[in-house]
Amino acid sequence: MKLKLANPLWVPVKALLCRTTTTRRRNHFTATAINSLGEKKDEVLVVVGGGAAGVYGAIRAKTLSPELRVLVIEKGRFLSKVKISGGGRCNVTNGHCTDTIRLAENYPRGNKELKGSFFYTHGPADTMSWFSERGVPLKTEDDGRVFPVSDNSSSVVDCLLHEATIRGVRLERGKSVLSASTQPDGKFLVKVGKRTADVSESIQASYLLIATGSSPQGHSLATQFGHSIVDPVPSLFTFKINDPLLAELAGISFSKVQAKLKLEHPCPDMSKLVQVGPMLVTHWGLSGPVILRLSAWGARHLFTSEYKGLLIVDFIPDINIETAKSLLKQHKLQFPKNKVSNTFPPQFGLVNRFWRYTLDREGSSKDTLWASLSNNSLSSISDLLKHCTFQVTGKGQYKDEFVTAGGVPLSEISLKTMESRLVPNLFFAGEVLNVDGVTGGFNFQNAWSGGYIAGTHIGKLASNISSTERKVVGL
Repeated sequence: MKLKLANPLWVPVKALLCRTTTTRRRNHFTATAINSLGEKKDEVLVVVGGGAAGVYGAIRAKTLSPELRVLVIEKGRFLSKVKISGGGRCNVTNGHCTDTIRLAENYPRGNKELKGSFFYTHGPADTMSWFSERGVPLKTEDDGRVFPVSDNSSSVVDCLLHEATIRGVRLERGKSVLSASTQPDGKFLVKVGKRTADVSESIQASYLLIATGSSPQGHSLATQFGHSIVDPVPSLFTFKINDPLLAELAGISFSKVQAKLKLEHPCPDMSKLVQVGPMLVTHWGLSGPVILRLSAWGARHLFTSEYKGLLIVDFIPDINIETAKSLLKQHKLQFPKNKVSNTFPPQFGLVNRFWRYTLDREGSSKDTLWASLSNNSLSSISDLLKHCTFQVTGKGQYKDEFVTAGGVPLSEISLKTMESRLVPNLFFAGEVLNVDGVTGGFNFQNAWSGGYIAGTHIGKLASNISSTERKVVGL
C-alpha cells in the first residue's frame, strides 16, 4: 500500500509509523513493514528528543521545506526542561553577550569551537526576535538573563508547541527510539517503541536529528553510528560545606564576592577557577552564580577529585587588605566602647549575622569592646574577610538546571550544518554534544542555535530534493 500525503495535513501517525511485532532478542524488521511506509520519494525527518533543540530544529526544517514530513519523538513530556527552568520562568537566553566571541567564553566545553559561525548564524538577538515575533514579549534583567514578560515558562512552551502544530510537525510522546541504522540507499531505519513492550514500529527516514539532551539514549544512538562519547559528568551544581555555623546563615546572600577553587590535581587553565559574582549561603553549603560558574569550569576536575577541594572566598573584593585593616583601625578609634559584635565598618557591605560569624571564626568574643581588639586581631579579621577558606566535601544539585559536561565531540560534527562528519544526513543539536554553558541562559542558547542550524540545513536539503523532483515530473 502506498500512502499519498496531502500537505499540510497529516495522516494518522500509524501511516508514518509502521507496526511490526518483534522480540527484544531478535530485533526483526519485516520487508513489508519497511515498504509500507509510503513512496520512496517522500522526505522524512525524524527528530529524537522533544526538548528545546529538537522542537526548534523541527520547526525550522518544516518552515523551510513544507513538504518535508517531520516527526518528533519524545519519551517523556515535550519541553519539560524549558517548563521548569529559571524557577518556572524560563531563562530563554542571555541579552548581555552580543559579541559572538564574548558569548562563546561562557561555555566551559565548546568555548574555542563556538567562536566561529555558530552564534553568528543564530545568536541571542535572533532568538529574542523569534519569540517576540510570535507573541512572547521578553525582558532582560540586570544580570543579562532574558525571561518572558509573563514570568511564566508556559509562554515559551505554548509558543513552541503552537508553532510546531501550525507548521505541521508531528509530535509523538511516550515512545523511545530503540535503535537506528543506515540502509544501503543511505536512508535511516529507525526502530521506535516502549522498552517494556515487545511491539515496535519502524520508520524509514531521510534525515535524523538527535537532540536528546544528556540522556543516555542519545549517546547510545550516536555510538551506533560510529561516534565516540566523552563520558558525561555533572555540571552546574552547588557546593556542600560541612560547617554548622555557616549553615545557620542559610538565606544570606552576597552581591559580589571573588571565589577561588583549589583542587588536589591542578587544572591546565587555573584562571577559570577564579570567579566573581553573587553568592548564596544554603542549608548544605554555598550556591549562587559564582559557585555555579566554578562548578561548570571545574566539572571534570571536581569529578576526578570526588567533589572535594578548597574554596577561598574574598568577601570584600573591591577593598584591598591594607585598606581593610585601615578601616578596622579607624572604626576602633571611632567606636572604642561599642561591642565588636554590634558594629563594623559600613564600607564592607556585610550583614550583621555574617560579621558575627567572622568574629566566631577569628576567635573574638562577641562581648569584646572595640577598644580591646589587638592589632593582631584586626589583621586576622582582615585576612579572614579577604581569604576565607571552606572545605568542599561534595556537590549538591541546582534545581533550576540539570546540565552535564560530555557527549558527542564537536570534532565529529560540522558546526556550520550540525551534520555528522561520519554519516551523511545525521545531525546533532543541544546538550547531546560535548557543549555546556555556565548559568544565565547560555545552555538554552546552545539549544536554539544548534537546532536552528540543523533545521536550516535539513530544510534546504529537503527543499532542493523536492524542487528537483517537481522539475522531473514537469510541475
